[in-house]
Amino acid sequence: MLEGSILQQLETIHRHSARPIRFGVYYKNTLVSLCHALEDHILTADGTPLVITAFQQGKWYLQEAERYADIAKRSREIAIMAAPDTGFAEHPTSQLPNVDLVALDANDPVAQEWHLIILSPSYTAMVLCQELSAADYGVGGLPALDLERKFYGLWTFEPELVQETVELAIAHIKKYNPELAQKLIAQKQAIAPSLATAKNLGTVVSRVVDYLQTGQDNLSIPATLRQQALDGNLVSNEIQAFLRMAQLMDMADVNNPLAAAEVVGLAEAMGQLLDLPAWQIKRLRLAGLLHRIDPLQKTESVLTSDVSTRYQEDAPSSPLTCPLVPGAQVLRTMPRLRAVAQIITHQTEWWNGTGEPAGLVGDEIPLESRILALLADFQWRVNQRKSSNQSREEIFTQALDECRQQQSTRFDPKLVDALALLVMGLQQGLDLPIMTPKVSIGIWLLDSRWDSHSKNSEEISSYPT
Repeated sequence: MLEGSILQQLETIHRHSARPIRFGVYYKNTLVSLCHALEDHILTADGTPLVITAFQQGKWYLQEAERYADIAKRSREIAIMAAPDTGFAEHPTSQLPNVDLVALDANDPVAQEWHLIILSPSYTAMVLCQELSAADYGVGGLPALDLERKFYGLWTFEPELVQETVELAIAHIKKYNPELAQKLIAQKQAIAPSLATAKNLGTVVSRVVDYLQTGQDNLSIPATLRQQALDGNLVSNEIQAFLRMAQLMDMADVNNPLAAAEVVGLAEAMGQLLDLPAWQIKRLRLAGLLHRIDPLQKTESVLTSDVSTRYQEDAPSSPLTCPLVPGAQVLRTMPRLRAVAQIITHQTEWWNGTGEPAGLVGDEIPLESRILALLADFQWRVNQRKSSNQSREEIFTQALDECRQQQSTRFDPKLVDALALLVMGLQQGLDLPIMTPKVSIGIWLLDSRWDSHSKNSEEISSYPT
């Protein structure tokens, strides 16, 4: 990372913290789709955000200047950093009263960065990246196509991280324009962002996924290994969008903030106990990470009004395409996540057929859905008792007993028996690892068996920190 850059400063702050930042490598086509999705969300979302951007060079800002005129109408303030060139300050958007340009020195490390930072009362979002140097590309050298340029960094919806970065960006702007920095500080202090609601977050995640898919569809380069890498980078970020939402949903639940991670730990242990194949455990793991994002499944796609129709056309023989769940299910817009969407949709079925949404009975319910339902309930019951004076053994025993009371009604009796064996291990000291998603490399969660069209499930973001 370039010394003194905003990305480097953020990494230094978190290097030895309890939550070090995981960075990834992103192709330019991925960043264009991400930024367009987040920018366009400003045009429809509630609240007037503070927006701080870095465009590297003025010519890149000029390509987006017309869009930024519309964005300015819905924003309280926009600060744009870039190394100036012809027309940077002359464009009409630059003359708007709530748009300020910061002309970076050519040797400023931020002139090699691509940033979009959005601080709104209803949500936060950020893309923070730095272009790879010629040496970073290695023996392959600099890319021939603009879309293949690579950037190192992260993107996130996490409020605390976004606010930290806003402060770093304002401090950098202060070196050039102290008066603007003071204005931005006042604007920041006037905004009190909170964790986005499921509805707000579901809408922005839906838009991100749609734009990433559109970016994938619009690639015009030949179908080669090079395009597969670009496609894979987009797919990885679609999954990251869902994982980031799931993380924030957990963070918003102050009473059970580790629900997804703990359910995944239990699910992996249960999968091994049942001798499930590795691909099925991997699918169960991803369903566990995403099992609490039910509100997102009910969020209409902002671009695609015919998602349900498209799903039926793409996979007419896919089982359990439940007609009782109305509207577009955003997870199912991704071929690789349709199986996971099915697992999450049917986790509310009951063994005796009285559950929802399809009233499935017994083994008609997907196995992973049955496992997820039982373990999510067990985890919740254990978590409810963590603050009590009960011992570890007593907590597990009581939670298991309460699950047993619903054996053969709500839960699969065979799985309850398997849970009893797992609980015995926990009581004897078995320690399950708390699994958190590596959101910078979401592609690792995929398996080619889920999607007959998938030819490459390698990790894309392998650039070292």
